[in-house]
Amino acid sequence: MGKSDIRPKTCYRFCLDFRNLDLYLSRFRRDFFFMINFNGTITTSDSNLLVNNRAFLYGDGVFETLKIIDNKILFLEDHYFRLMASMRVVRMEIPMNFTMEYFEEQVLSLANTNECKASARARITIYRNEGGYYLPKQRSVSFLIKCDALENKLYFNEIKPYEVDLYKDFVVTKQLLSSIKTTNKIINITGSVFADENGLENCLMLNDAKNVIEALNGNLFMVFEGKLITPPISEGCLNGIMRKQILGLASKLEGLEVVEEPISPFDLQKADELFITNVVKGVQSITKYRKKEFGNKIANELVKHLNAQIRLG
Repeated sequence: MGKSDIRPKTCYRFCLDFRNLDLYLSRFRRDFFFMINFNGTITTSDSNLLVNNRAFLYGDGVFETLKIIDNKILFLEDHYFRLMASMRVVRMEIPMNFTMEYFEEQVLSLANTNECKASARARITIYRNEGGYYLPKQRSVSFLIKCDALENKLYFNEIKPYEVDLYKDFVVTKQLLSSIKTTNKIINITGSVFADENGLENCLMLNDAKNVIEALNGNLFMVFEGKLITPPISEGCLNGIMRKQILGLASKLEGLEVVEEPISPFDLQKADELFITNVVKGVQSITKYRKKEFGNKIANELVKHLNAQIRLG
């Protein structure tokens, strides 16, 4: 048999083997990855990280939003303990290496990589690992950190028209889950859309007792006749980190009584000041609620003391 007789057979066998390999790979992908439709394109499930992500599918995650100034995380201890408490509330397994020092190192490492350690906003999201439906197949977790630069280092109360109204389409229930930061924030999202559609800067949310508990993006404080009032955590508001700082600073101001008590919608019309707090913005005065306009004297005073506290470290 000549060489011309061998080559076609050899070539045929090589092509046949190649086709078998392709078939094996196809079966492997079918067995280990299923097909999905993503925005009208049929593709394999391994091409999309969201397919099995429980935070995406079920809101099975908790998070913390941090502020970094000069390569330092503000109020780190408060953030860390709230994050660990949130994980316990939703029955997540807390790995042994999830120490405060570990998270600090991870966040600041990313801030340095992104060249925003001078002033930045960071978010840590912790979610349960894939598997199961409502009942997870495992309790172990993964985390994701995101870090973006901020323009201003210190806090300031931006003086601008800031009008709010009540968001009444949905209410927040008075329960422990309402006081922690989970990845299910659909009420805050729909409320933000409502505010945008109605030319408002923000909205105030109600609980199931029809009391005002907080803004869409922070805790609410009201000044009325020498008293600084904020709803207690039992009303369903977020157990805010900046809320804690403001309560501590306000308690040292002379002539100002600090109380935690429910606020009704009718109380808003009588207030001298209304302001919102969160750890990124600090303090934001509300200038108008319906026909009532408000001052900002106490809010400005608190911002001064807050920045002084940060400078002292």
